[in-house]
Amino acid sequence: MTQPNLPLLKWAALFEGSSLLALIFIAMPLKYMAAISTVVKIIGPIHGFLFLSFVAIILFYLLTRKLPATTTLIGLVSAFIPFGSFVFKAKYLQ
Repeated sequence: MTQPNLPLLKWAALFEGSSLLALIFIAMPLKYMAAISTVVKIIGPIHGFLFLSFVAIILFYLLTRKLPATTTLIGLVSAFIPFGSFVFKAKYLQ
């Protein structure tokens, strides 16, 4: 399924997924294995901002009619599934 070129949404999906990777595989191990909780306090809010930005950009493209309702729904569901933004980007935004 090919969608129109939506570079902002592609970047948002990439950054949101990457921030989750950093949170799970860098920040959380440092917090629980090395007792360094500062990294989670930094990466956690960054991931939260990127997550909300990803959702907002999906809704923006729906409202500007650049993204069909079904793709919007799939994108919103993928936002709540760990690493779903990578799958959404690869399958629906290429």
